[in-house]
Amino acid sequence: MEEPVIEFHLDARTGVSPYLQLVQQVRHALRLGLLREGDQLPTVKEVVAQLAINPNTVLKAYRELEHEGLVAARPGVGTFVTATLTDTSLAAHGPLRLELRRWLTKARRAGLDEESIEALFMTTFRTTAQEDIA
Repeated sequence: MEEPVIEFHLDARTGVSPYLQLVQQVRHALRLGLLREGDQLPTVKEVVAQLAINPNTVLKAYRELEHEGLVAARPGVGTFVTATLTDTSLAAHGPLRLELRRWLTKARRAGLDEESIEALFMTTFRTTAQEDIA
């Protein structure tokens, strides 16, 4: 059997509902070019087995993605990507990812845990975004 193109994970600490976490992960994978048109999402049964969540949670996420026009369900076959969110900036992702990995390594060496790294990143991200608007 083929490896799934996307492997979902849930983080209870985020305060984001499980179904919305699944939706966000598909959107992120589409934006980064990790998922492409024609790719099949894991079946509801596979996601339920992997994450130990209610099938209705997965169905709700897939319905939301379908409503957004990003995926289409084919009864008895599966759910397939029908649109992409990548843009012309995709070429810049590789070098930026490398730079970000270096930064993350430095942050860990400086003793920051995952929560501290995330807090530092998000605070800086929001501040920079607000400065760009002003």
